[in-house]
Amino acid sequence: MSLKGQAYVVGAFEHPTRHAVDKSLGQLHAEAALGALDDAGLSIEDVDGYFCAGDVPGWESPGIGPLSVVEYLGLKLRHLDTTESWGSAYINHVEHAARAIAAGKCRVALITQAGRPRAEKFSPAASHLMQAQTTAESQFELPYGPVVTNVYGMCAARHMYEHGTTSEQLAWIKVAASHHAQHNPNAVLPKVVTVEDVIESPIVATPLHRLDCCVISDGGGALVLAHPEVAKGLKRPLITPTGAGFTVKHLNGGYFDILASGAVQTGKEAFEQAGVTPGDIQYASLYDSFTITVLVQLENLGFCEPGQGGRFVADGGLISGVGKLPLNTDGGGLCNNHPGNRGGMTKLIEAVRQLRGEAHPAVQVPDCRLALAHGTGGQLGARHGSATLILERED
Repeated sequence: MSLKGQAYVVGAFEHPTRHAVDKSLGQLHAEAALGALDDAGLSIEDVDGYFCAGDVPGWESPGIGPLSVVEYLGLKLRHLDTTESWGSAYINHVEHAARAIAAGKCRVALITQAGRPRAEKFSPAASHLMQAQTTAESQFELPYGPVVTNVYGMCAARHMYEHGTTSEQLAWIKVAASHHAQHNPNAVLPKVVTVEDVIESPIVATPLHRLDCCVISDGGGALVLAHPEVAKGLKRPLITPTGAGFTVKHLNGGYFDILASGAVQTGKEAFEQAGVTPGDIQYASLYDSFTITVLVQLENLGFCEPGQGGRFVADGGLISGVGKLPLNTDGGGLCNNHPGNRGGMTKLIEAVRQLRGEAHPAVQVPDCRLALAHGTGGQLGARHGSATLILERED
């Protein structure tokens, strides 16, 4: 069933904090929820569907997960969805919410995300090790010492080996993010950097430098989707999902292509469902845990041919107003915000801003009507969830 016109994104809010030393996880969820509902012109009383993932209290702190948040917010629900797929979760939830609304399970769907990794002095390596020790595959993989940085470094090294990609080309992705972040007052890293700045920063996992990595921040965000009858009674632009795809990419017993993410499948599904092509997309929000994450997604989604990502991003190819594909115009995870290992939410929020014409004037895409958001949850080069969503603004 086509998604177009089945539901509309009517509210969006990104929490402004980047260091939540004075706020609990539940408080961040609540403030994000109220911000998105206020943006939509709705209230808590209107919500009858709630969508969340593993960043809610109870999965990372005492409580009973989503039920605690539902109680904290005082929601009276007819539908609940707690599908967890890490960085792709919230992009996946938009499709779930639209289909739930179309099926009559709810009329107003709230999606919230929050995280406090910076306040809690989160260590990516320690977290990965702790989680890996509880998985079925840990005894086979832990002896090799995989952590998030060296797995992504391996992907970058493979891309360089196969296609001649350079560190300078990868650096252009960070440069583009910084050009956008300078206009975002909430960005963790608002300073514009150069290619030289990136490649002169310390090596983290060869060939990735420190500035090839995303920020670690607190914060969160929320979205509100509504039934067409509700949405058309609100004074908000009509933004509808038109195409979506989701899959889990895994190691297949060792027989897999390290440079082929789940986006190969999900992008194809989303474009076919929406009836558009990569060339039709005016703005893209792509998960940017590392610069190589963006490069692989650009190729896998069909914005350029395999192996051509380095050339595609070089010389400002992703800078709004300069390049061929404006990308992550809020600064993305590389410069703006990456709370709780689930950066898909902020990708959705900036896509909504672009489609509404509410992005910063310096980065706003003129007459933006068609946008794409993609999330990778887990790790490239290992198992991950992959979600692609195409959004369209209706007249």
